Amino acid sequence: MSRLKAHQKKTVTFRLNGLPVRADAESRTLLSDFIRHEIGMTGTHVGCEHGVCGACTIQVDGAPARACLMLAVQAEGTDIRTVEALSPGDDRLSALQAAFKRHHGLQCGFCTPGILMSLDALIGARPDAGREEVRDHLSGHLCRCTGYATIVEAALSALDDIRREDNDNV
Repeated sequence: MSRLKAHQKKTVTFRLNGLPVRADAESRTLLSDFIRHEIGMTGTHVGCEHGVCGACTIQVDGAPARACLMLAVQAEGTDIRTVEALSPGDDRLSALQAAFKRHHGLQCGFCTPGILMSLDALIGARPDAGREEVRDHLSGHLCRCTGYATIVEAALSALDDIRREDNDNV
């Protein structure tokens, strides 16, 4: 990548939730700010802006990533998913979202989008994950409301639901 000046804009092209995006970004604009303020997808929350809390977690090319640690210009050519992509339809929740609702896996909801994106990646990569793996996977997220117990139960319930659905489709 060529060197850019602070206020210089560069056209960035990537896929966001399956749709093509082409927009101009200043070289210093964080991906989290670009997604929220330029694209208008406000589900990605910004907490600590140091990559510690996990509220801004998205998926970049299928892997969880902190949007506050990535510049918008670094997204060039990538495939990005945000929490808005989890729902299979306007009136439907994903298995993970439904489990969070059933098990009260959120309270204030600020950390929830990032947690959902991390757990979605875990479920996709390890559909047989157990309690300890789920807990370990959540260790990169800070939640000050739930104490994580309901989040873990929701994740395990979603895993069970997905396994059951996969077995029914065989």
